[in-house]
Amino acid sequence: MTKNHPTRRAMCAVCERPQAACICASVVRVDSPVEVLILMHPLEVGQAKNSGRLLNLCLPASRIVVGEAFEPGALDALLHADGRRPVLLYPAEAGADAGAAPMEPSRLRLVVLDATWRKSRKMLYLNPLLRSLPRLALADVPASGYRIRKAHAPHQLSSFEAAAYALAQLTGEQAACVRLLDAFESFVVQQAAFVRSA
Repeated sequence: MTKNHPTRRAMCAVCERPQAACICASVVRVDSPVEVLILMHPLEVGQAKNSGRLLNLCLPASRIVVGEAFEPGALDALLHADGRRPVLLYPAEAGADAGAAPMEPSRLRLVVLDATWRKSRKMLYLNPLLRSLPRLALADVPASGYRIRKAHAPHQLSSFEAAAYALAQLTGEQAACVRLLDAFESFVVQQAAFVRSA
């Protein structure tokens, strides 16, 4: 007697999602002098609404590393590779400097925690190296357009939106930010349509 195994869904080799939910049509390549390191919480990997993979596909100078608690030596190597200065995209703590010191964008590495707010706080707690980084707090950003995922407050942006605004803040390149946000809106519309048809 043989067991029936569910049919394996065909996957897109580029975005690593089921072909029926492929997000490649939303990808817009945007070159930035700032390198982006996306530290993705393991629970985000299988989330259809997660925007971290789209961010990675849109930014050639980016990479994703999945984890919650990182080995300190390996994390230090990731943060400081090629002599870049890491800056954490995260609200400043009370009494701390609210923004990273200005620096040549080509020497910066923007560190993005791709997780829920609760999980991102846990990632900071588990990784003292991340807590020690200078932080970049966003200024005067509009409400989130992340309609497919619930936020607790309008100022709570998706990882993608936050990174787009941060890159504009660091480089002054508003056009690149607009192109990224257009890609994100395409992704949101696609995912909303997919949910309605499911």
